[in-house]
Amino acid sequence: MTAPGLLVAAVRSGAGKTTVTLGLMRALARRGLRVCGVKCGPDYIDPAFHAAATGRESFNLDSWTMEAALLGQLALRAGEAADVIVAEGSMGLFDGAPGAPAQTGASADIAAHLGWPVLLVMDVSGQAQSAAAIARGVAAHDARVTLAGVLLNRVASERHRKLAQEAIEAIGIKVFGALPRDGGIALPERHLGLVQAGETQGLETLLDTLAERIETHVDVDALLAAAAGGLSGLARAPLDALRPPGQRIAVARDSAFSFFYPHLARSWRESGAEITFFSPLADEAPPEKCDACWLPGGYPELHAGRLAAAANFLEGLRRFAATRAVHGECGGYMTLGRTLTDAGGAVHPMAGLLDLATSFAQRKLHLGYRRARLSADCALGAAGDALAGHEFHYATIASEKGLPFAMVTDAYAQEERPAGLRAGLVTGSFFHAMTKKRGRR
Repeated sequence: MTAPGLLVAAVRSGAGKTTVTLGLMRALARRGLRVCGVKCGPDYIDPAFHAAATGRESFNLDSWTMEAALLGQLALRAGEAADVIVAEGSMGLFDGAPGAPAQTGASADIAAHLGWPVLLVMDVSGQAQSAAAIARGVAAHDARVTLAGVLLNRVASERHRKLAQEAIEAIGIKVFGALPRDGGIALPERHLGLVQAGETQGLETLLDTLAERIETHVDVDALLAAAAGGLSGLARAPLDALRPPGQRIAVARDSAFSFFYPHLARSWRESGAEITFFSPLADEAPPEKCDACWLPGGYPELHAGRLAAAANFLEGLRRFAATRAVHGECGGYMTLGRTLTDAGGAVHPMAGLLDLATSFAQRKLHLGYRRARLSADCALGAAGDALAGHEFHYATIASEKGLPFAMVTDAYAQEERPAGLRAGLVTGSFFHAMTKKRGRR
């Protein structure tokens, strides 16, 4: 049986889920508990903060892209040698995309599938007793989901706390605590979300501050006792997320290329593949011992000048691509192109392995789940194989010429459109692959 879990959720984004989650994780870890973090949904940034707070790897669980068997196996690994799992929801608890029952991408799907009770973080600024109506609605909305109770956030005064807490407790819902309003506690943000954990100044101090707030204002013992669920009797089976692109995989990793899912690394390693990290920003080329190269997404638009000047990286990548597979996702795709225009309008030459020009000067948000059908045999699979993932970027395409990498649909339509490019052994697109899908489309 996996460790018991608790899912931290809210009815909307911006209610304080992340700071509450990190504070609770660090508070439990400081007590000597082995805590594993989980992020619901396709988010690259939050799991790195979870790892910093707990000292353990965090996984993504997503019901739209992942089938039940994979969710169970990832939860099993999250709970191995752990005392408790703390999961962070995404957006509102019930927010998702069109999909079959329990396959909408909503955090509620994960709570229901794994039996994790929900801690509802409620931003009560601008309300008091009305918070009880919201809590009642959440508790009754989905019979699959158990509401452990509520944590009040951004409380203005003792009187404010008393009004909201008494109204909620009067309808039989537990209030685990109340966090006072504190405008001085916030995580810095940029265009794709939080500034990455490795770039956040004073992160350890901030995590300890968040933990102390939780210990001071929240009944941590009661929260720990409320954790439940887990998959009893589930046998360990191989992770079957996405085919490794090679036996020895060079993966770019630094501030420009950091959006690499932990579950992919775990799945590839368990299948026998080796992963070697290298840093394009440090002007490192893909190691010659590798037989495939993976350029993840990240923030190449913030480092375009350094990448353009990284001659050893660019020349090494070109040599590598002449004989071995190279795949780029999102920011990695931009780097495989001819040019990248930064926010100031400066045009920077990139690897030139694909006939692509991208721009961050003219921005447009592209966001949502995607299903992709591979257009030809490549490192990710055979022609016709189906993958599931998402797209999240602000960059625009100035020019894109050549054969498509895949035919893609989103969660709202079935009409396929070409996405990405392929040339020789090089492939890429703005699509972030999370899993393969059964069968072909």
